[in-house]
Amino acid sequence: MSIVLLSLLLLLGYLLVAGERLAWTKAALVSLLLAGLSAWWLVDRLSGNGIDAATLYHLQAGMQGAGVAEFGAELWMFGGLLLLSLSPLLLVGPLRGRLRRLRGRHPDGAVAAGFAVVFVAAVLASPLYADARRLQRQLAPVDAGPVAAEYVVPAGPIAQPKNIVWIYGESLERTYLDQDVFPDLMPNLSTLVRQGLDFRGIASPEGTGWTIAGIVGSLCGVPLTTARGDENSLGRMREFLPGAHCLPDYLKAQGYRNVFLGGADAAFAAKGSFLQRHGFDEVRDQAHYRAAGIAPEHFSNWGVHDDVLLDDAFETFMSLSAAGAPFMLSALTMDTHHPAGHLPVACRDVRYRSAHGEIGLLNALKCSDRLVSRLVERIRTSPYAADTLIVLASDHLAMPNHLSHVLKDMPRENLLVFLAPGVKPRQMTVPGSVLDSGATLLSLLDPAQGAVGFGRSLLAPAHDGATRAALTDDGDFAPYLAYARSLWTGGDVRTLRVEDGQLRLGLQHVKPPVMIEYDTDWGLGAITMEDAPRQFGIDDPANVRAYVDRCTAFDGGALRGEWCALLVDAGNNMKLFAGADLERGVRVDAPLDASAGPRPRPRRAVWLGAESAVVAGEYQLRLHPREWPSHAFWLEAIASDGRVVLREWIDPEGRDPDRPIRLRVGVDERIEDLEIRAWLDWAEFMEVDSMAMVRTGAGSRG
Repeated sequence: MSIVLLSLLLLLGYLLVAGERLAWTKAALVSLLLAGLSAWWLVDRLSGNGIDAATLYHLQAGMQGAGVAEFGAELWMFGGLLLLSLSPLLLVGPLRGRLRRLRGRHPDGAVAAGFAVVFVAAVLASPLYADARRLQRQLAPVDAGPVAAEYVVPAGPIAQPKNIVWIYGESLERTYLDQDVFPDLMPNLSTLVRQGLDFRGIASPEGTGWTIAGIVGSLCGVPLTTARGDENSLGRMREFLPGAHCLPDYLKAQGYRNVFLGGADAAFAAKGSFLQRHGFDEVRDQAHYRAAGIAPEHFSNWGVHDDVLLDDAFETFMSLSAAGAPFMLSALTMDTHHPAGHLPVACRDVRYRSAHGEIGLLNALKCSDRLVSRLVERIRTSPYAADTLIVLASDHLAMPNHLSHVLKDMPRENLLVFLAPGVKPRQMTVPGSVLDSGATLLSLLDPAQGAVGFGRSLLAPAHDGATRAALTDDGDFAPYLAYARSLWTGGDVRTLRVEDGQLRLGLQHVKPPVMIEYDTDWGLGAITMEDAPRQFGIDDPANVRAYVDRCTAFDGGALRGEWCALLVDAGNNMKLFAGADLERGVRVDAPLDASAGPRPRPRRAVWLGAESAVVAGEYQLRLHPREWPSHAFWLEAIASDGRVVLREWIDPEGRDPDRPIRLRVGVDERIEDLEIRAWLDWAEFMEVDSMAMVRTGAGSRG
């Protein structure tokens, strides 16, 4: 925390005590700011870069599969900071007497005005504001047109097809090979580096600085960004970067078999979705190794240890080689993961004596040196060595770990080394980044090719492009990030079509409700999925805005279909498309109908309750609202498989508010979970005092 920010926080504390006026409001604002700073501290401890694009990505992709237990100390400290952030609210009551005694010396009006000024200054001086500005710049609409021609899809046969083994070392940056700082830490990898084509100074541009982003950047030649719009949820997008064409996609088209081995959960950060969508025939992850009967001692909180993983990598290499078809085998290690690393069973004897003290991560790095080099040597001494090209690469630079105090004073660089017969050992220092890794590999297989996405072969003469833009100025790199965002859809985004309950948008499939915005050139402006009904209801479109949901969000009394799309333009012209129209496809650039009335406000589905294990039979749903909504609404009962068991239009006008809603429900077969929900105006809520499914007819009990 900076001295300026700390001084401002202390001054806020004084001004909180010095005036009684708006004491609770001031205390709440200070607590909110402290809570925000506490959250920022935790995120920064995990990312090393505050709240950045990686934070947004993981919030949207979810944290399933993350080894959160590795960060127990940070989580406990975060809990303590959150409790501390509540102290202004807890203390304002006991301090009220003190406030009254100070009123004579400090006019309340002046104190309140001073508090407001200092609070704004504290926000502006905080890392929260700086990160918000940075994200705003990165997510601001930018024309990707000027760089579109630089995006290259590899094509044609490979001149010299070889088998590929690509080893990603978790956070295994080349910095650790510095003999002056870490003498004899990684002697085996240092030897391999001298025997291969070693690229120095490889940077991590925006959108490549965490595991899945580093993999996407290296294999696809594009930075990983969230989709257009800052509120979308990756969990509701079926396809992972469907508009991208990556190196494994190209290799698969050339007859390669692509296999990925990783010790962690492939669901974490949607890594498995990317791999399966982009050319990998087989993905083995933590679940695979648990199902294979690997003993519990070979797992950490993140997944299977590297000794098991890399032994499996060699066995897989041998079996794939024997099969005769070309292949790319990728393996992602895990035991050097921040903050402390892990020691597998095979390395229980490893200890690294260091001037930096007894640090467990150093032992994990020493172990990784042993295990990775052992795999490489086994491959190079196998009968298939002459047909194999090996890549050693870090997935990204190290994040905050127990060696951060050492790394912060060192020049940071990723590891990128190629080992293959006929590849002359040499060290090259060129302006390069993670984006260029796959293109460089391709140029080693076929000298006539040297581009994948925005990546370019580091063996080619220096060129302008994404890497040079990333290394010089954030503004120059913005069009590349904008183009990468467009890859989440790709194809024709002007046609909206519902297929199997999902909206098809270009090459992407999105689960409604969803709002889509278009710019004046009919480019995709944004996709909004979180809080979409409210956003559609309050925002004015600059061009055309489309809202897609079930027709219960629009129709009243009689439904025109299951799915509807409402299009509105800047002149408040609009049109509602339903049913068969959406199945055939709706063009958003078609003329809309003139409208003088207000724009329809879409409803949203509000969960009211659920019934479990409902057997076949006749029932009466009895539901008593605590407070009735002011507008008519649809009431539904939906089975867990999506079947609509009940759908009824309810109009509160003229109803006795003290009498419950009673509706007949017929169930043809057993339903494990029956969800009851109401479709309400986005500004309304409804709570129920009671709800029950009462059996009627044959088999009922009175």
